[in-house]
Amino acid sequence: MKKKEIKKLSKDEIMKNIDKSKKDLFNFRFQKISSQITNPAKISETRKTIARLKTMLKGKLNA
Repeated sequence: MKKKEIKKLSKDEIMKNIDKSKKDLFNFRFQKISSQITNPAKISETRKTIARLKTMLKGKLNA
């Protein structure tokens, strides 16, 4: 998810995306352990997306 896309989201949508991304990350980790993951770069990409979402959420809460 790009920074521009995240800026357009509301607080509730950001929270939903964080939860969804955390679930995806959990599943990617299990796929990695069982050697079923097709694209290992998805793990780091998902972690970065969660960090971006949390940063934007914190900014919106403080504003």
